[in-house]
Amino acid sequence: MKKISVIALVLSLLVACGGADEVASIPGEAATSVSPTEAATSAPTAVPTASEADATLVDTPIEAGTASTETDTVATSTFQLDAWADNWFAAYLGEELLVEDSVSIETERSFNAETTSFEANYPLHLNFILKDFKENDTGLEYIGEPNQQMGDGGFIMQLTDMSTGNVVAVSNADCDCMVIHEAPLDKACESESNPLAGTAPCEFSDSDEPNGWKLSDFDDSGWTATTVHSADAVQPRDGYDEIEWDASAELIWGPDLETNNTILCRVTVEAPDS
Repeated sequence: MKKISVIALVLSLLVACGGADEVASIPGEAATSVSPTEAATSAPTAVPTASEADATLVDTPIEAGTASTETDTVATSTFQLDAWADNWFAAYLGEELLVEDSVSIETERSFNAETTSFEANYPLHLNFILKDFKENDTGLEYIGEPNQQMGDGGFIMQLTDMSTGNVVAVSNADCDCMVIHEAPLDKACESESNPLAGTAPCEFSDSDEPNGWKLSDFDDSGWTATTVHSADAVQPRDGYDEIEWDASAELIWGPDLETNNTILCRVTVEAPDS
C-alpha cells in the first residue's frame, strides 16, 4: 500500500508541473507533428517549365497602318512662282523670303521678271511687298528734270504646282492688298518747280507694316485696296514678255497706279479639289 501511495504521489506532482503531456506523448509520433504555419512555408514552390512559360507569351499581330510608331505624313509639292513688277517686289511664304526682285528699287527703270521654285504643303500663305520707284516722299521721279513726273506701278504673278502642271494661284481681285505709302496726296505736286515732301501740295501718307501681317491668322478683312488694271494702263514690258502668263492672271495694284507707291498683298492657296 505504501508503494502504491508513493507512485500516486509522484504522478500527481508531475501533472501539477505540466509534465503530463511529456508522459503521454510518444517520441516517434512527436517528430511528425507540424503546425499549419510551418506547413504553408515549407511547401515547395512550383516552377513552370520553359514550354509552359512560352505558352503565356501571346504575339498580337499589328494590322498594317495601325502601328503606334507610324505618323501621318503630308505630301510636299514643288511650286514655281513667276512674278513681274513695275518696279520692285519681294515674295514670302509665310515669313520666309522666297524671292526678291534682283534689280534694286533704287533703279528708276526696272521692269524685270523673276521665277523661283520651292517646296511646301497646302495650304500656302503667300505675302508680297510691292513698290514703285520714287526719289523721295514726294512720290515723284526725275525731280528737276523736264520729265519730272509721278511714277506708275503694276504687278502680276502666277503659281504653278509642278506635280500636276496646273496653275493654282494668280494675281487678281481676290488678293488682299493694303496701301502703306501714298504720294503725292495732291497731284499738283507733279508741276512744282521745287517739290518738297511733306509740304503742300507734296504731302504724303506713310504707314509701317502691320505687326504679324505675314502670319496665316492675320486679320486682313480690311484690306480692300486691290484693283485690277488693264495692260493698256500699266503698259508691262521687258521681263513681262519672257513669261507665258496664264489667262486668269491679272495685273493688279492699288486704286491709283500713280500715287500708290508701296503695297502689301496676301494670298492664301488652298489645296485643289481632287
